Amino acid sequence: MFDPTSRYYNLGTGIYVSAEGQVISYVRRRFLPQGETMPLLVEVTVIQGDRLDLVATRTLGNPEQFWRICDANNATDPLELMAQPGAKLRVPIPQF
Repeated sequence: MFDPTSRYYNLGTGIYVSAEGQVISYVRRRFLPQGETMPLLVEVTVIQGDRLDLVATRTLGNPEQFWRICDANNATDPLELMAQPGAKLRVPIPQF
């Protein structure tokens, strides 16, 4: 259903049956990992005007993997990670 590099790849699906008998399939909830326990690839410093997709491209080779950086920094809002120039970002070793 999802690409192997997707944050949703390992999630199972569930089925909900409404009171009217309608069957609705859904992707189960994803629980965020504890970022400080993720193996570290590198730590980068946020610079003025930088973007998370660019950081993901430079460090992980794929802009769509920005969510891994969010996970490693316990961030639910990607924009918050880039708001403070000089802040340090943890970039985890990708685990598939």
